[in-house]
Amino acid sequence: MIGDLIGQIIKLISGANARWLEFEDRQTIYFANHRSHLDAFVVWSVLPPRMRKQTRVVGAKDYWEKTALRRLISQKIYHPVLIERNKAAACDDAHHPVHQIIRALDEKSSIIIFPEGTRNAEEGTKPFKSGLYHIAQQRPNVELVPVYLENLNRILPKGEIFFVPLIGAVTFGPRMRIQEGEEKKEFLNRAQQALIKLEAI
Repeated sequence: MIGDLIGQIIKLISGANARWLEFEDRQTIYFANHRSHLDAFVVWSVLPPRMRKQTRVVGAKDYWEKTALRRLISQKIYHPVLIERNKAAACDDAHHPVHQIIRALDEKSSIIIFPEGTRNAEEGTKPFKSGLYHIAQQRPNVELVPVYLENLNRILPKGEIFFVPLIGAVTFGPRMRIQEGEEKKEFLNRAQQALIKLEAI
């Protein structure tokens, strides 16, 4: 399958290896730090083939529809959940980002999401946007897995088109759920700390 071939190419380019602290083959919300345009491709590519086929990346509609090549990749390989970044369009109930992601989960897809909202050019992790909380709150039976990406911002630096030959790493942490009655700030802080802890592994 072309998706498997593309996955192997991405792993070769990035040198990324998956490290699982807890492996389960079931529907999951993967949430990762965001440092590079490679991030979504790499998380998707290191998943086992069967899991990869069931997993969709949450991405910006304007990014994926910008060029013919991106549209082709989007339609034929990744089938991302395309999010409107235009606030006027996103206000429409059918195009609200959280509602779009919930529909994907209800179709039994796993998702890959970047709760910082945009690429982080600085060290550390930016505060998480509230979307992750609302998704977890509406579908509390779907477990979440923190995913820490290492070195990808150095393999494809911002503004560059050529890859730097370094070894990337993708660490999948322990599964977690939102707790009954957990407030937004508490949950987002707990999720962010679960991601940060993976940096030291």
